[in-house]
Amino acid sequence: MPSMFLALAIAATPAAAPLSNTPVAALDLARYAGQWHEIAHLPMFFQRQCVGDITARYTVLPDGTIEVRNACRTRSGDRDESVGAARPGSLPGALEVRFAPAWLGWVPGIWADYWVIELDPEYRWAVVGGPSRKYLWVLSRTPTMDRATFEGIRSRAVQRGYPVDKLVMAAELQP
Repeated sequence: MPSMFLALAIAATPAAAPLSNTPVAALDLARYAGQWHEIAHLPMFFQRQCVGDITARYTVLPDGTIEVRNACRTRSGDRDESVGAARPGSLPGALEVRFAPAWLGWVPGIWADYWVIELDPEYRWAVVGGPSRKYLWVLSRTPTMDRATFEGIRSRAVQRGYPVDKLVMAAELQP
């Protein structure tokens, strides 16, 4: 009999409701600025050469735009760096980013959506995605993240519809 009650209880337990894939309601760019370490990402063509020490540095410029400086260590041990620009998007937690030269900024499709979809209240970690769910980055202010925090982020990303089974780990997790 107890197994029947257990089966009924499991069947009656609601599945986790899907989370909205939208930018956070508020993003303080001054607090968000600075260096972030990548913990994990969905595979992206432009990151194919990166094997470790992946960082992103955001600097708010006087005109309100943001300099984006991404860097990583390559297989050969060299440091690869790309510099781009970001501008506020149409929603508070949304930015638009481009890595093409400034003179191409007018071309449709040059600016990509960069949505901060989850953010630690103390700005210790952030999760970046977009409307297509084709890319996802888990960022931390430190080069590592504790496993429980990461697993919570991963679980919520699943609820938002991201293919987390394809995540590429860029850093070690702490117990």
